[in-house]
Amino acid sequence: MGFEFLSIATTGCVATVTMCRPPVNAVNLPMYAEIKGVFSKIRELAPEARVVILAGEGKHFCGGNDLAEFATMTPDNAPIRMLQVREAFISIYDCALPVIAAVRGVAVGTGVALAGSCDLVVAGESARFSLPEIQVGAMGGAKHLSRLVPQGVVRRMHLTADLVTAAELAPYGGIVSVVADADMIEEAHRLANRIARHSPVAIRIAKRSLNQIEYMDLRSGYQFEQSLTGELSGYDDAKEAVAAFFEKREPRYTGR
Repeated sequence: MGFEFLSIATTGCVATVTMCRPPVNAVNLPMYAEIKGVFSKIRELAPEARVVILAGEGKHFCGGNDLAEFATMTPDNAPIRMLQVREAFISIYDCALPVIAAVRGVAVGTGVALAGSCDLVVAGESARFSLPEIQVGAMGGAKHLSRLVPQGVVRRMHLTADLVTAAELAPYGGIVSVVADADMIEEAHRLANRIARHSPVAIRIAKRSLNQIEYMDLRSGYQFEQSLTGELSGYDDAKEAVAAFFEKREPRYTGR
């Protein structure tokens, strides 16, 4: 598949998806369609990958939605457009592999939603987040931001539209680490490789489990996790993990 606004590169077991729409990687409807196309088919496009990094080309992660499209939005055409936007974000959240957002520069509006759709976020020191929707006659992004910071911070950012640094948001736990911009991609790869060392089957099942239990109650969530333990026990990799532990060696996973 050819993409105009995204590039995909795989190094070892880590695929990097880079948004390429200068100057700030603002997303238009064709780019939303490409995001859905990539993340919904990531195992076909990057068959060796166990983890995905989502990054932005240049100095910025994502400067938001292409504002030119807001100018032509009406109550009649909004539903189909908003469906395309939702499907892009959901494709990242439901991606078969864990996704790490590597954020530097601005993550504004759609940029926040993209980062909030990922499993983990690594930020450069220049990273700044904001929800400017209230300034441009739109709504959205607050729910995705709530995966990164508490509700009080979400409301402050949503109502003020202020830019907030990654360093200020990191203590809330939604950002794994804040490093120098020059080290950000390397840090994202370091984290990705810590995940990728595990069984590809276990990684995919863990991702599915985390998505399913995120909004479940304790009893139901744990019961679902237990059911996946039963499913995982049918794979060779599960037996290999136990054997490697008792034999005090590194496991040799096959993905079966």
